[in-house]
Amino acid sequence: MLYLFLDESGDLGFDFVNKKPSAYFVITVMTVDGKDDCMKIKLAIKRTLKKLNSRKGKKRFIQELKGSDTTISVKKYFYEKCKDIEFGIYSLILKKKKVSKNLTSKKTKLYNHIACILFDNVPMENTKMGIEFIMDKCKRKIEIKEFNDYILQHLKSRIATNLPIYFDHSDSKCVIELQATDLFSWGIFRKYSKKDTEWYQIFSEQKIKFEDFYGE
Repeated sequence: MLYLFLDESGDLGFDFVNKKPSAYFVITVMTVDGKDDCMKIKLAIKRTLKKLNSRKGKKRFIQELKGSDTTISVKKYFYEKCKDIEFGIYSLILKKKKVSKNLTSKKTKLYNHIACILFDNVPMENTKMGIEFIMDKCKRKIEIKEFNDYILQHLKSRIATNLPIYFDHSDSKCVIELQATDLFSWGIFRKYSKKDTEWYQIFSEQKIKFEDFYGE
């Protein structure tokens, strides 16, 4: 089974006059081929959390790793635990001020559209056992259905019709691999939003397989 863990960094707000939305929106997929490597990534996350929570003087229990809250030393520790695992990172960066106005008010349509473009750059034609798309459960039921239907329709021309495809919209506390995706996505987001590449440089050369701007 090919597992595609999807996460994003930034927001899809476009009101730059009255609010302070992020200048970029980054959508990232971490691909893992097979359950064995998924289990290894889970173990890397669990070991990192164990180390984080065992520190003396820790006042609160950390339940999950988040890119925005995790120190660079903890990120480095995590990467040391997972760098030899086979997985790939694919990312699409949205320069929000360049998005056409007719799409800024249709956020669900925009999200589904850029997700499909990203999936177009993820190799999956040779997958024999099936594909599972896993993402954090942050959408409403109708949005989940729209996303699933949109992706299925888009993939028809790329993969065998009898290949099983599954969708899992779950809490990142339950699907631990999503926490890893969040860490990597945040690193790419920081590169463009703050020109901070400290974390990005650690994993990018070895793990990023695709990184591009939407519409360019």
